[in-house]
Amino acid sequence: MPAADELTLFSYTVLGLVGSEGAGPHDLLRMARQGRVYDWAGESQYYVEPKRLAKLGYLEARKVPGRTRERTVYTLTDQGRDALTAWGETPAHFSPLKHEPLIRMLVADLVGEAATARSIGALRGDIADLLERLDTAEAAAASLPHREKYLLLAHGLVRRLLALHLEWVDEVEQALDAER
Repeated sequence: MPAADELTLFSYTVLGLVGSEGAGPHDLLRMARQGRVYDWAGESQYYVEPKRLAKLGYLEARKVPGRTRERTVYTLTDQGRDALTAWGETPAHFSPLKHEPLIRMLVADLVGEAATARSIGALRGDIADLLERLDTAEAAAASLPHREKYLLLAHGLVRRLLALHLEWVDEVEQALDAER
């Protein structure tokens, strides 16, 4: 459990999503869900973390009119920008994998190969959905010219990871079918 004033990977994610334009918690959640593959935190965290970061001085909160009531929009403070800059200078590390298909493969001997092959094969539909979302995200990147290059590079990595998963689905189905 991180210390109350410690910045986590999710903290940096929120700071990055707030970006130079600012964003409210609902905007943060929408951005994460839109890409879906980037949505790995619980919904409430997109509301809690910006408040925490504001209390720590990394974000500034302001009220703006909303459709039905006032909403909070956060912007980066100099401290928040400095924290992102300092973090950006540190070496990147491979994050631990929270990967459901991998866990399903690791329990195949307990649940059966046929069930595992079916569940892994179902990834094709999920991957098709994610690829459609990437198409949309890549098209939308042009609307953020100051971030377009970076968004396209990130989306390109996700696209290659999804292609690798499709290859793996074929490999799993072939291997598990061959064993029967």
